[in-house]
Amino acid sequence: MDLNIVQKITVYALPVIFAITLHEAAHGYAAKHFGDTTAFMMGRISINPLRHIDPIGTILVPLLSLMLGGILFGWAKPVPVNFSQLRNPKKDMFWVAAAGPLANLAMAIFWAFMIKIATLMPGSSFALPLALMGQAGVLINAVLMILNLLPLPPLDGGRIAVSLLPQHLAYRYAMVEPYGMFILVGLLFTGILGSILWPFVTLFIKVLSAFFGISLG
Repeated sequence: MDLNIVQKITVYALPVIFAITLHEAAHGYAAKHFGDTTAFMMGRISINPLRHIDPIGTILVPLLSLMLGGILFGWAKPVPVNFSQLRNPKKDMFWVAAAGPLANLAMAIFWAFMIKIATLMPGSSFALPLALMGQAGVLINAVLMILNLLPLPPLDGGRIAVSLLPQHLAYRYAMVEPYGMFILVGLLFTGILGSILWPFVTLFIKVLSAFFGISLG
């Protein structure tokens, strides 16, 4: 279904905000669970989007992505994590990093369930808006989950890789982090990032679609 820009903003607003902000809140919750209370003390373990919204990354960049097409891209204010305060820093880093993508996985499943509900109430005035918002939610969370699992520091996948590598290799790999965002932006603007992500995003959506017996095309 073709939507104008106002309709797109209406459909995508809530899924985008919660996909990005709950991703960050999940990192903070995991860090607190494993011993680092930095995010908790700063009030960042919250489902209140206002605590996580970055005006550029959470609003402006996703809005431009919707208008220009391509990969829906964005970010929230990173949740501060002091890995040295974790009870087992190298081991616990895995779970703190994985918490964000796992939150996106949970939200993708939630939005797929919303689409299933929409299919069960044909004729309702809420069915179409709910289905469209559900499709947006599945897509956004699939992209963010897979994007963040790329093994590139400072993305979550990079930190997961650091936690799994032997100490001497982990140290060298972590040194890539200051350049990670520049590499990511370069991959985005050259189109390489899309070529890497879309096959995995498409496969994930197909699996979710088959599991719930819904159309996500």
